[in-house]
Amino acid sequence: MSTGADNTTAHRLSLLQAEFVEHPRTGPGDGRTQRPAHAPAPLNLAVVDRIRAAVREVEEHTRAEAPGAGPFTGEASRVYDWARGRTAHLDAERQQAREAIIYRQGLEHAIAAGDTTVVRRHPCPECGCWGLYWREAAQRAVCVNHYCVDDDGLSHAWTLSRLAQQHIASKTAVRHSAT
Repeated sequence: MSTGADNTTAHRLSLLQAEFVEHPRTGPGDGRTQRPAHAPAPLNLAVVDRIRAAVREVEEHTRAEAPGAGPFTGEASRVYDWARGRTAHLDAERQQAREAIIYRQGLEHAIAAGDTTVVRRHPCPECGCWGLYWREAAQRAVCVNHYCVDDDGLSHAWTLSRLAQQHIASKTAVRHSAT
């Protein structure tokens, strides 16, 4: 069930590792700040933690589905191929759940790297329009269609998990109807 989008997830994880683990370089400032007592961490620990959490989630899911899978010991971006290889024997529904996790992580990696436009490539699960945008404070994709509101009159907001499940389900449905 590997697709180009799956390679995108591994690529996005590699990009996080290569480009966003180091702290951004800044200029000398205005000279009025105090010198820190300790040197800052040479790496952006939040990004390192994000990468480790992503690998851990895929590894734990894979080992729960295929107890004989053993631990993952490779390069972080290869965890997705490892998971697919260890769970290729599972029924279609369980493979779809795995793919939804992988796809969601791809969205998360892109947003962590600053690309919030990835949510725009998904239709709103409620109204079907292509007007989603990322609301950082809510950690949700929000529909901009002013008719697409909940009972309280607020725009519908969707988790990345929900978008990923819908995306993988629709992709699977298209594949099955094409055969």
